[in-house]
Formats: sequence, C-alpha cells, structure tokens
Amino acid sequence: MSTGSVLPPLDTPRLLIRQRTLADLEDCIAMDRDPEVTRYIKGPWNDPAEHRKFVEFRITRPYPPGLGYWSIRERRAPEEFVGWVLLIPDHGVGPEVEIGWRLVRDAWGRGIASEAARALVAYALGTRRLPRVIADIASGNVASKRVAVKIGMRWVEQVEEEGARYERYRVEREGLRVG
Repeated sequence: MSTGSVLPPLDTPRLLIRQRTLADLEDCIAMDRDPEVTRYIKGPWNDPAEHRKFVEFRITRPYPPGLGYWSIRERRAPEEFVGWVLLIPDHGVGPEVEIGWRLVRDAWGRGIASEAARALVAYALGTRRLPRVIADIASGNVASKRVAVKIGMRWVEQVEEEGARYERYRVEREGLRVG
C-alpha cells in the first residue's frame, strides 16, 4: 500500500474501485506484459526485474493526500483484476494533477475505463476540490482520447515529450456539475 494516504473506495454500481496494493502487483505486471496494453506507454515492460521494480515503486511510493492508484474489479467477478485508474501529480511533481487508466485487453470496449475515470473525476473535482485534472494521451491512442471526452475532458494542446507527441486534455471544476 502507498506510504501516503489511505484512498477511499470509489465504487460504482458495476465496479469496485479500491486503493491499489502490493497484492495487485502480479496482476499489474501481467497486464503490462501485453504489448497491446502498453503500446502507447513508455516503460520497462521488456525487462522483468526493472518492470517489477517500476510497478512496486508506483504502488509503495508516497503520494500527496488523496492521490494515488486505484485497482478496478467488476462486482460480478471481484477476484478478477481488470485494470487501474490513477490520480497523481503530473510527472511525479505537479503542480498539475494527472488522471490515467489502464485495462487488461479483455476489459476493453465495455465502458469500464470511462466508468472508473468518471468516478475518479467526481472525486478529484468534488471531494478533493482540485481546480482541474489533466491527461496527456499519446496522439495515436484513439480509444483513450475517446474516454477523455466521455468523462468531460476537453482537448487543450499538443505537447511533445522525449520525442513523442501527446494530446493534453483537461477538465476543470469551475462550472462543472460533478456526480
């Protein structure tokens, strides 16, 4: 479990969205081993030792209060990990707060990412009272850009980082009805 704050459950009628813990480590690693899942994300996916260290660090590192990772499971099969959502400081330091999601391929196309991310946006802007949340999405990742729009985010700009192009999306608290 993160050495930071305890994260509240963000369950929906269909999903169990709970703080990610080391008990989720093997499921996270297995998900990342699918090259289609990590197609648009840079990471140590092909080096087993580095990959494990990377995921363990992301699970155990301290995040500011109320921020971190949540694992997603469906209520109909609570023992099966289907992915995670995150709300963390952008690039690990902020000041912006980033939302993100990753699902096992079997969970794609069923609205799970949108449903979990919508719950996270409501928490971020409502409960946590953050002024805004951003998502930097690889330009070619059409599915994630669709999720961003479905959860109320709007395209802001194109950004380049380490030679890769990303589309920045943002949702703001002001004028937004949450919940």
